[in-house]
Amino acid sequence: MKPEILLVNPMLPAIEASLDAAYTVHRSARIEDLGEIGARIRAVVTGGGTGVSRPLFDALPNLEIIAINGVGTDAVDLEHARNRGIRVTNTPDVLTDDVADLAIGLMLDASRRIAAGDRFVRAGAWPRGKFPLARKLTGKRLGIFGLGRIGRAVAERAAGFRMEIAYTSRRPSPEAAPSWRFEPSLEVLARDSDVLVIAAAGGDATRNLVGRAVLDALGPDGILVNVARGSVVDEPELVEALLEGRLGGAGLDVFADEPNVPTALFPLQNVVLAPHQGSATVETRTAMGDLVLENLSAHFGGREPPMAVV
Repeated sequence: MKPEILLVNPMLPAIEASLDAAYTVHRSARIEDLGEIGARIRAVVTGGGTGVSRPLFDALPNLEIIAINGVGTDAVDLEHARNRGIRVTNTPDVLTDDVADLAIGLMLDASRRIAAGDRFVRAGAWPRGKFPLARKLTGKRLGIFGLGRIGRAVAERAAGFRMEIAYTSRRPSPEAAPSWRFEPSLEVLARDSDVLVIAAAGGDATRNLVGRAVLDALGPDGILVNVARGSVVDEPELVEALLEGRLGGAGLDVFADEPNVPTALFPLQNVVLAPHQGSATVETRTAMGDLVLENLSAHFGGREPPMAVV
C-alpha cells in the first residue's frame, strides 16, 4: 500500500505526477477536510513560507516527515518536530543562484528605476517630458544582512559591479572573501551602505530587526532590498520611512503578510514590488521538486534523507 501524504502547496505538474505515482496524495490542507485521513498521513510536502501550523501538526498523529519545498524552515516549529520524532527536510543550494540573481535585479531596478521607466513609456508620458534621473549602482557600497549561501552569492555577483562589500551575521564567515568587511552592528552596516540586502533567515531571532533605527541609518539616499522573509523588516516602519522620504527606495520580493502587500506602497515610484519570485524559474522549481522527491524516497526507503534539517 502506498504511503499517504499531504501536499499543502501546488508543485510543477511533473513533480506532482511523480508524487501521485509513488504515494496516495491528499491535496487539501484544511484541517476540517482531513477527518479520519489525518491519522493516515505520514508525510507533509509544504512550501517554506507556508510550513506546517501547530493545529495541522496536532491533526496528524502519525506524521513522520515534513518535506519543505524551499530553503526556509521558519514556518515549521522545528523543536516541536524534534520532540515528536518527525524528520524535516528542505531543498537548499539549488535555489541560491536564482534568489541572488533576483536580488541583483531588484538592486538595479531600484537604482536605475527600470520598472518605473517602463511605466513612464507605456503611459505615453515620454513625449511630454523627460524621465527623472536615476542613481548609479556600479561602485556603490553594499551591505548584506546574512552571509549564508544566498548572501555570498549576492556578494559574488555584486563584485562584478565593483561594489564595496560589507556584511553582518552572527559571526564572521570563514567563507567570506578577504575583501568583504565584517560589521557586527546591523545599524552601523546600514549607515555605511548605499544598498542593504536582506538575506538572513526568518523566524523569531530576526523578527523586525530591520526597524526604524536601521532604516534611518540607511537614509534618504539608501535602498533596501529584501529577498529573505518579510518578517525580518518592521513593515509599518518601512512604509512610513518610504512615505516620509527617510528611505530612498526599496526592492521587495517578500512581505510580512503575503500575498497581502501594504497598498500604501503601490503608488510609490521608488519601490519595486515582486510576488515572492526568488526561486520562481522552471529550472529551479524542477530541481527543488526533485530534491523533495529524493528526501521522501530516502525516508520511506529507510535511508537518511539527503537534505535533513531535523
